[in-house]
Amino acid sequence: MRLRPSALLFVVAFGVSGCIGSAGPTDTPPATQASAPADSPAPTEIPTVEPTAGASADTETPTPAATPAPPDGSASPSASTGPGPADACTGTAANRSFFASVASAVDWTVYCADLPTGWFVDSGEYRLAGGGRMEIAYRGPGGARLELHEGAFCADSSGCIPSGTEVGSAPFGDKTGTLISADDGTWALTADSDQPASYLAVGSGVSEAAFRAIAAGLVSVND
Repeated sequence: MRLRPSALLFVVAFGVSGCIGSAGPTDTPPATQASAPADSPAPTEIPTVEPTAGASADTETPTPAATPAPPDGSASPSASTGPGPADACTGTAANRSFFASVASAVDWTVYCADLPTGWFVDSGEYRLAGGGRMEIAYRGPGGARLELHEGAFCADSSGCIPSGTEVGSAPFGDKTGTLISADDGTWALTADSDQPASYLAVGSGVSEAAFRAIAAGLVSVND
């Protein structure tokens, strides 16, 4: 079955947004001011993720800042040892706070990745307008990349699913999705594509087996 092509374009929306940048083990994050309209349903404080982060409102295309990772993969942070629903999320404490904040502000399930050593948060953002959406990217060894798109991130009826061929079903965390071998050589997994809040994972530089394992291990931050 061939799927309609669609670019993963961000929805243009006015509202509160939070941005995150890549995480490094020695970088110190600058303080960042979050801004929101007075009638926004967002929390009073938007979390940021080190080393660079920002929040923007009323902008057409937010561009999160990112810092390249060391080639030896040493930027991969360890999992948190403290309790909490985002405890298993790969990243720094600030990364995990980011996921927890999104989960507390939206009415759909937020998922994060629990990845092996060598993976780290590259960039990401969320917005609460139009039902809310979160998009985050991770980088791994050998140029591998994982993107998660969650919530109302796509206004297209196709669900913004990459063009490719369905190869069967696969778990997306505790959901069941459709696995796609995309025409550009990446792997994609979509779940709840017919719902207002949908989910899409895209992986590159990984095998089908590795991508399936990553997607199956996605963690619900709402638990």
